[in-house]
Amino acid sequence: MANNGGFGTNILVLDGKNWERWSAMMKSLFGAQDVLELVENGYKDVAANATDVQRAAFKGQKKKDCKALFYIQQNVDSNHFENISKITRSKEAWDILAKYYEGSDDVKQVKLQSLRRKYELMLMEDDQRISDYISMLLTVVNQKKACGEEVSDQQVVGKIMRSLTSKFYFIVVAIQESKDVKTPKIEELQSSLEAHEMLVIEISSEKSAQQALQAKITKKDGYDKNSKKREGNESSIREIGASLMKRVKTQSLVQVLVIIKNKKKYFC
Repeated sequence: MANNGGFGTNILVLDGKNWERWSAMMKSLFGAQDVLELVENGYKDVAANATDVQRAAFKGQKKKDCKALFYIQQNVDSNHFENISKITRSKEAWDILAKYYEGSDDVKQVKLQSLRRKYELMLMEDDQRISDYISMLLTVVNQKKACGEEVSDQQVVGKIMRSLTSKFYFIVVAIQESKDVKTPKIEELQSSLEAHEMLVIEISSEKSAQQALQAKITKKDGYDKNSKKREGNESSIREIGASLMKRVKTQSLVQVLVIIKNKKKYFC
């Protein structure tokens, strides 16, 4: 791994499947090394009648550009390296890679239409973890941005909240109704949803274990009693849900999560 003042420059290899992530990380690297402007805009050759000051400035730019070109070469696989191995300027090398993955304006528009449709149709699967779903959604969002589409965090938050499975119903309503959480950030929303997901998983595990134990000891003459108990639990769940919907209108999201935690025993 190459380092410049303790800063790692070998960060991620472009392998044909990770352009969006790779290009974002490379731009951060270029910015940290003060070569981003050269990569994006290039530099002009020095004139034949240039002054000593101009020649010195040109020499400095050329040196920085060679450093930027090295960063690009260092972080691509062998196939991509062959495409830019004869290139001597960072802007030209970057433009070759960008054009290959992003295409012309017409190609971007066609790709963008496809991404818009994919984005709108995305729904969380019943067996999918919230972290995996949000990660997939953000990948599509970043691809749209790479094609020139502007997508705000508020739009992404809205998309997440309306595409979750039914097990997140209570927490979504709590966020929507909470007085102190009008427009949560994506990371804040994900944190709240993950906390709720952990609680649901815990409750489901405890309930499954209890049901398995009851199945082993239940006798024929106890069936009616167990049936009545299940009906009572279902009624309790409905009551908890109704109570929760009333309380989220006046309490914060954190308080609502505490309410859910305290009511956990009714789900078992």
